[in-house]
Amino acid sequence: MALTQSKFRTTEQLNTAFVRKITKLLRDGIEENGRASLVVSGGRTPADLFNALSKANLEWDKVDISLADERWVDNTDDASNEKMLRTKLLINNAANANFVPLKTQHGDAEDAVITCTENLQKMRTPFDVLILGMGEDGHTASLFPCSKQIAQGLDLESGNAFIAVQPTSAPNQRMSLTLPALLNSNQIFLHLIGESKKDVLNTVLSDDDALVMPIRAVINNADVELVWSP
Repeated sequence: MALTQSKFRTTEQLNTAFVRKITKLLRDGIEENGRASLVVSGGRTPADLFNALSKANLEWDKVDISLADERWVDNTDDASNEKMLRTKLLINNAANANFVPLKTQHGDAEDAVITCTENLQKMRTPFDVLILGMGEDGHTASLFPCSKQIAQGLDLESGNAFIAVQPTSAPNQRMSLTLPALLNSNQIFLHLIGESKKDVLNTVLSDDDALVMPIRAVINNADVELVWSP
């Protein structure tokens, strides 16, 4: 397993090159399988990337898009990853994509695990493209080191695609893809912006304990491409 790095001087340069790469991978997936699958992360980092990607020339009606994780809030809430995706990515050309949301009508994310797992069957796996982020604590998706669920979420033998998570260092209950579900991807990207995230990554790479910094579990078990700019 290896971490390769693509570094760019500006975020604009990163977005241009990254959109080109994502588009090619999705186009290849469509040509090979008839449909392609894209799983993305929320937060502030990918917003500009998503806006640029939404304008890509692609058969978007043959692309299925979902999230690596979701805060268990209504999709009109500002904390909702789905809301961000609908305003930043599922627009322009990409408005024709098929979006598979994680948030359901269940009040407790624990009760929605089966439904989310069933909905995942609507997407082709392995995912053609998975784009992950990373928190200052080394979490990725909603696999938080502070949560009681972290060992289960990182269990490669769990047989589970999703896990309900309650972090103690961040608000909101979450729904997250598990480590084995994340690893079931043809191409995994780690998308980081800023010197502070690069410093965190240096700490990540200095040790192997995934329970302390869960992004290590992805890097240690897959080929991952880092896409970074200051």
